[in-house]
Amino acid sequence: MRPNLRGAIDRVISQLPYNRGMKQLDLFLPFALMPQEMSRDLLRELKMPSLAMLLARGKPLFRQSNDDFSRALPHENLIAQRFGLHTPSDNCSPQLAAGVIRMFDLPVESGFWFIVQPAHLHIARDHLVLTDPRQLNLSEQDSHALFDVVKPLFEESGRTLLYVDATTWLLRADDLQALQTSTPDAASGHNIDIWMPHGEQARDWRRLQNEVQMHWHTHPVNDAREMQGLKPVNSVWLWGGASVPAQITQTQSPTLFATDDASSLFKALAAKTIAAASPQDILASQASNGLLILEDLIGPAIAGDWAEWLARFQMLENVWFTPLLDAIKNGRLDTLSITLSHNTVITGYAIGKSSLHKFWRAPSLARLAT
Repeated sequence: MRPNLRGAIDRVISQLPYNRGMKQLDLFLPFALMPQEMSRDLLRELKMPSLAMLLARGKPLFRQSNDDFSRALPHENLIAQRFGLHTPSDNCSPQLAAGVIRMFDLPVESGFWFIVQPAHLHIARDHLVLTDPRQLNLSEQDSHALFDVVKPLFEESGRTLLYVDATTWLLRADDLQALQTSTPDAASGHNIDIWMPHGEQARDWRRLQNEVQMHWHTHPVNDAREMQGLKPVNSVWLWGGASVPAQITQTQSPTLFATDDASSLFKALAAKTIAAASPQDILASQASNGLLILEDLIGPAIAGDWAEWLARFQMLENVWFTPLLDAIKNGRLDTLSITLSHNTVITGYAIGKSSLHKFWRAPSLARLAT
């Protein structure tokens, strides 16, 4: 073949939209680890051959345990670290407020800002318990109405309250920056006395929180919600405090693949986010290093609804695990790391094409049991 013709063919081939495949995908499955006392019954119900293959033949990467009273869940801290966000310690929630400000391009230049979320506290026998905010189903209209009522309370105390969306507000409170706060997922389902903001200014915050609760107690929005069988919005949850501008290292951060129901708070961390409704969307992208968080199991695990947890977990097999296993087999994905967690333990495994050749390791979901 003549040299000039060979060069022309090579130039054409180089311009074809050929996808050589993704090098690395990190898959996070919060609350995929089972409570030890329930593992035998739950494992018996799950029929997931693809995930069983991936887990059994994966190489262990790490295993870490948190204190039972850590103010953030293991996966929340690890994800924040992966995106270059400094996490003070297990005694405080990750500094996500800075990411929310950046994501929504809010006109904020300086100060110490917290995330404030409308919440429902229910009365147990002798204490208050935070309900998972996912259960509120709060509309933009109702959220705006509640926000407008309490905004002056914060202004009177010299603090600034900003509306972001129905479930996320921001509060500038420079005087409260030493507070140790907890993420809603770490606190949900527990006695809030343990998880409330702690520190010298905690009394000031509780006083303001009590004023909010009084203003919402007989608000028409809550009257209407109760008529509809919805939980009243009777408090706010403070967390995620961060100085602005914040130093966030994005040079090595992965591309975040966001499903339709992905938490906007996790999306706020990423420098680059790609919508992904399926593994095909991920594999078709040009990203070489991606991160996918499947949050389906968090809500039912926090609520202790293990029938719903089983149903959602089983659904992930055909939608995600089987296609990802096929992608490793056919070389479209070089390495898949799977990170599993619950409220105190997090563990990870790495799977490549060579891992699947370990035929002596029978497919098993045993690694889901803690």
